[in-house]
Amino acid sequence: QVQLVESGGGLVQAGGSLRLSCAASGRTASIYRMGWYRQAPGKEREFVAAISWSDGTTNYADSVKGRFTISRDNAKTTVYLQMNSLKPEDTAIYYCNKHPPVTFYWGQGTQVTVSS
Repeated sequence: QVQLVESGGGLVQAGGSLRLSCAASGRTASIYRMGWYRQAPGKEREFVAAISWSDGTTNYADSVKGRFTISRDNAKTTVYLQMNSLKPEDTAIYYCNKHPPVTFYWGQGTQVTVSS
């Protein structure tokens, strides 16, 4: 099993920045790609960004391209999401998971609230 713990959320004004972290532990050797996802109130959970654990290849949802950056630190088995130029529509609970996601690994996420 893999344990995933998200952190770094908070309240920020539009145009501000936040950096989310996802600490992975347990059977991390089973991880090939990690992703960030988010769920806004009243909406379905959606893909935000993903990164290859081995070579760092990334991909992003169109809505965050150019504003968000996903990265990883293999030594610490941590995945980060640097979020810049935040918009009120980025308000959501942010989750990390394998990519594609595994139902069993959804955690509690971290709340990001962007005020206008």
